[in-house]
Amino acid sequence: MAAKSNQDTAQERRALEDLMRQAQAGDARAYQLLLSEVAIRVRRLVSRRAPWLSPADREDVVQDILLSVHQARATWDPARPFLPWMVAIARARLADNARRYARRATIDLALSDLAETFCDLPTNYNSESVVNLLTVRKAMKGLTPAEQQAVNLLRLREMSLAEASAASGSSVAALKVAIHRAMRKMKVTIWKD
Repeated sequence: MAAKSNQDTAQERRALEDLMRQAQAGDARAYQLLLSEVAIRVRRLVSRRAPWLSPADREDVVQDILLSVHQARATWDPARPFLPWMVAIARARLADNARRYARRATIDLALSDLAETFCDLPTNYNSESVVNLLTVRKAMKGLTPAEQQAVNLLRLREMSLAEASAASGSSVAALKVAIHRAMRKMKVTIWKD
């Protein structure tokens, strides 16, 4: 029984290599069949190697691998086995994805530690907490241009983070950091006076 499955595997490998040879020769139908067969194997590989990913993220990785195979198809040497070549591409893309995933998780964790970026004054605040406009102007002079822009868009013009990001061209994360730093600096300046 084991000899039969090894034989089937060898036949499957030869079939994939034949499809790749035909695809390199310009056979579109063979290329379509090859990508279908490769996609099945890549989905299995990604599920085994990256089980922590959501199904949508796994499919993104699969598509990234298929795109890489497509882009590198001219580099496959017909005298060499196809599957090791394809698996090497898949492993490289999986490693790239793992690095991106780790960076994203690190950034998300760092941002979750940031203090709230919105004013915590109650809606109907007393006149004692109203800050003089001249004091605000003075406090804003001590800010960097990015911090001034964040205060202008998020506090004075009362834009959402998404709207401010679109208007400024800065990322939401950059705006959060800028407004946090600006509020901290302005609080020191305003309460010194």
